[in-house]
Amino acid sequence: MKVTPTAIDGPLVIEPRVFGDERGFFMESWNAKAFADIGLDMPFVQDNHSRSAAGVLRGMHYQLSRPQGKLVRVTRGRAWDAVVDMRRSSPAFGKWVGVELSAENHRMFWVPPGFAHGFVSLEDGTEFQYKCTDFYDPSDEHSLLWNDPAVGIDWPLPAGMEPQLSAKDRDGRPLSEAASFA
Repeated sequence: MKVTPTAIDGPLVIEPRVFGDERGFFMESWNAKAFADIGLDMPFVQDNHSRSAAGVLRGMHYQLSRPQGKLVRVTRGRAWDAVVDMRRSSPAFGKWVGVELSAENHRMFWVPPGFAHGFVSLEDGTEFQYKCTDFYDPSDEHSLLWNDPAVGIDWPLPAGMEPQLSAKDRDGRPLSEAASFA
């Protein structure tokens, strides 16, 4: 597999080997040994799967006491995935990186603990799947404001289009007020 670091230390773009022919394709989406060989040796305890219409934005979520690492991918459609460094001790605190994930490009994105995470669906019926290193705990969940100008995520939305948001995401906290990691 091909592993590409991002502009922020921690998140990685992972491109698995895909074997295809006229029948379709085959790829390994998880192999504990292969991922340990690239430094991602951790137990995954929960798998999640969502489906979203085009323009649905989910995020920017993180857990503070029980931070989750996430290995994310799209198995149908396309999404643009973004992370924000929420580690105050990091030189990249408040900075973001993003990557397009799709059923066609087969990319995966490693989101380490300490990052807020979210995505916007670019096609109707986009299916987003991810493995987590800790369990979801709603009492520990925090939401960074998806459009905080201090962070400046450049969401690939058509001009004038407002994303579909949950109340929780609409009420996210700006970086200046958001809980963060040490």
